[in-house]
Amino acid sequence: MDSTPNPWAFAASSRTLVALSIPAALVGILSGVMLWALDEVAHLGTQWVWESLPESLGASGESPWWIFGVLALTGFLVGLVVWKMPGHGGQDSATVELIAPPQPVRAVPSIIVVILLTLIGGVSLGPESPIIAINTALAVWIVTRLWSAIPAQLVVILTAAGTIGALFGTPVAAALVFTGALASGGGALWDKLFLPLVAAATGTVTSLVLGGGLGAVASIAPYTDPQAIDLVWASVIAAVGAAIALIGIIAFKALHPFLRRRMPNPLLLSIAGGLLLGGLGALGGPLTLFKGLEQSAQLIALNGMIGWAGLLAVVGIKLAALVVAASFGFRGGRVFPAIFLGVAFGMLAQTLVPSIPFGLAIASGVLGFTLAIARDGWIALFVAVAIVGDIGILAIMCVAILPTWLVVARAPEMIIEEHPADRVSTAAR
Repeated sequence: MDSTPNPWAFAASSRTLVALSIPAALVGILSGVMLWALDEVAHLGTQWVWESLPESLGASGESPWWIFGVLALTGFLVGLVVWKMPGHGGQDSATVELIAPPQPVRAVPSIIVVILLTLIGGVSLGPESPIIAINTALAVWIVTRLWSAIPAQLVVILTAAGTIGALFGTPVAAALVFTGALASGGGALWDKLFLPLVAAATGTVTSLVLGGGLGAVASIAPYTDPQAIDLVWASVIAAVGAAIALIGIIAFKALHPFLRRRMPNPLLLSIAGGLLLGGLGALGGPLTLFKGLEQSAQLIALNGMIGWAGLLAVVGIKLAALVVAASFGFRGGRVFPAIFLGVAFGMLAQTLVPSIPFGLAIASGVLGFTLAIARDGWIALFVAVAIVGDIGILAIMCVAILPTWLVVARAPEMIIEEHPADRVSTAAR
């Protein structure tokens, strides 16, 4: 969030806020429509690649050789786009925050192509970073031409708010994310949040009308009988989950710059990554593929049918796939894979200690992994509660996040600062 400027100028008066509500609402609608369109195309492509095509060839989309082949081909195609297509697929998602400076509009086609390849090909990354980049580039290009007085930095904030609202199905998610970014300096906080909330609300409504939004991943029994020991279990699950995520983050921090020195050509880099992802996917099966939201629901539906060893393997394979995807030049966000990892780890904890309430274990696992990987307490709290669809668990999560934050506060973050090898990689394109 550090790259997001403080937009004090737009909160000068109520009249200004009302006047800017129209472009803010339009930005929110654009954000919701673009996310829906991306999801629809990815859904159709996924059905064809993983169901229709293998069926027409007399094969199964769940067979290890098909999983390996699709991911290997995806690595080749992603590398080709990043290497040769104008725009190069946008910035490396591993090197930018969720909300980054706007890309030039000419980069949008390549970002769309590369994120569709990632989503359809089963890579363990979500759409959040690329779709925010796409929406931001388009909105800045459009708004600065229609309303030249509106600064580009404000458009970036409004677009990010609209897209986050659409992604998570509620403007509350955007409000939580921006509260920390806008709290410093002078002026009333709600003046500063007014326009982002307009964009987030319209983005959310647009997404929900079109059938989007996060929502609970599955039907989980509500948490109705709080016990004092639950505070301990929730804190332990969240803190241990965060510590496991940090192992992956440390590996990522070492692997990413090493690969840029050894394989500066983006095509060779993504081919190698695709082969590794194919091997991990063949080993872990369909559950360990894709961004992880639908797979979280599938995993919960299998509760009681997978033992602790199987769940441990799922966590290990998915974490390795996330590290590989982020390190080898694939474009995509890390919040949705973190949610899946948290669900799997929460189920593992509940399998080992059956007395832990199921929803509590899942929410705690999601809290720990998301906090470590996204490094945002508001997002972690929000998705932990939203994923189980139970507001009654919020109080426990507010306690569990405290020791978990101590685990991650001084630990490495899952982002790479620019290093000299990046320039070599750019020159090799």
